[in-house]
Amino acid sequence: MRLTVLALAATVVGTALVPAAFGQERAPAPATAPVAGPIIQMFQWPWDSVASECTNFLGPKGFGAVQVSPPQEHVVLPEAGHPWYQDYQPVSYQLETRRGNREQFANMVKTCNDAGVHIYADAVVNHMAGSDGDHPGSAGSEFTKYDYPGTYSDADFHDCRRDIANYNDKWEVRNCELVGLADLKTESDWVRQSEIKYLNDLISLGVSGFRVDGVKHMPPEDIGAIFGGLNTVPGTGQKPYVFQEVIADSTTTAGEYAGNGDVTEFAYQGKVSDAFKNGSLEQLDGFTDEMPLPADQAVVFIDNHDTQRSSPTLTYKDGTAYDLAVGFELAYPYGTPQLISSFAFDNSEQGPPAEADGTTKPASCDDPAWVCEHRRPIIAGMTGFHNAVQGAPLTDWWDNGGGQIAFGRQDKGFVAINREGGELSQAFQTSLPAGSYCDVMSGELSNGSCTGQTVEVGEDGKFTATVPANSGVALHAGAKLG
Repeated sequence: MRLTVLALAATVVGTALVPAAFGQERAPAPATAPVAGPIIQMFQWPWDSVASECTNFLGPKGFGAVQVSPPQEHVVLPEAGHPWYQDYQPVSYQLETRRGNREQFANMVKTCNDAGVHIYADAVVNHMAGSDGDHPGSAGSEFTKYDYPGTYSDADFHDCRRDIANYNDKWEVRNCELVGLADLKTESDWVRQSEIKYLNDLISLGVSGFRVDGVKHMPPEDIGAIFGGLNTVPGTGQKPYVFQEVIADSTTTAGEYAGNGDVTEFAYQGKVSDAFKNGSLEQLDGFTDEMPLPADQAVVFIDNHDTQRSSPTLTYKDGTAYDLAVGFELAYPYGTPQLISSFAFDNSEQGPPAEADGTTKPASCDDPAWVCEHRRPIIAGMTGFHNAVQGAPLTDWWDNGGGQIAFGRQDKGFVAINREGGELSQAFQTSLPAGSYCDVMSGELSNGSCTGQTVEVGEDGKFTATVPANSGVALHAGAKLG
């Protein structure tokens, strides 16, 4: 996790590994596989708004799961303008946040599950708050930095009690403080059981997965012990799906945590963002062969709430280049795709649209304060493409040595992307069956007709098309006419 605390801005660039105090064996990876549809991070969306979006858009469009912001009680920082990062400073494990209360959270989970969309909660288990509580937490709890009545006391925190200064020191990264945040003794049985109880409470409400924050600041065996105590998801008989945020560096690899569950692959977003930002798409030919994680253990993304606040990451502010990059992510066969739907911001600490008391305003895609990347036509259309080509290998790669590429997913789909300033006009060789297809980058198949352009694929698998500058064409078996 990259995090800002009060007026301090800091970037987490390193990590380390220390042995667990009690020597527990690492738990087996949770049994539940990722959902078929992509994960959409609805960053800072209130619970009622997420519920509505699941019913009205996410479910019908084939999104598999929503990653919601941390649901536990957090600090309240009015002097800092209620910044986004206050949610990543826990005060207790009560389900009371600026986005809604326990009842609203439970209703959201049920509503989304009923719409076929799973809920994955962003879980903060490495630390608590970064300072004494000048204000009560979001549920009204009083606290100080190392004392959280009813939850933790001074003995539950590491003794280092200073910021991490040397990211090449494995002990320091695991035991000292990430930008001043009170570092929990995750090797302690009390801490582990407290966190297991919290996560199991979420599971009892129907939460079926977790994105675990700041994992590089905890040993894999500590994380494994916590995961090992999780209950099965009601009605499934399976453990929740988990994926871990790990920013790999010279001292830590993502693979160290793969025994506990899937891991975020930060190298992916850097490579794809660079290619689409600079128009050098040819470098993406076979690029995942160099990724540290195998495809079935990686969670990939173009941006998330941390990286979109740092340069040179591609974000919603880059317009069509960003949309096409997300489209590529959804089309290319590597990893579990994670997307984001965020709020507009002018500075890196800015919080979501809020009332005077800091309560988050309802999210609406009719309000420009909410970006709603997931509703952009290319991204929404390529979600269906992703779901239609599941399991099909990469075929028919073509590029012009620059910013124009095309590739297929066997007989399930084919996509062409043009990141250059001039149009791309040619015949494309595919493995698609002959027929008429709806281009899902320009429209959608609705009531048997296409709202965008229709493309004819011949008996030889070829089609001829003109792809305008900074645009694309995508065909898949689920959008075949007739």
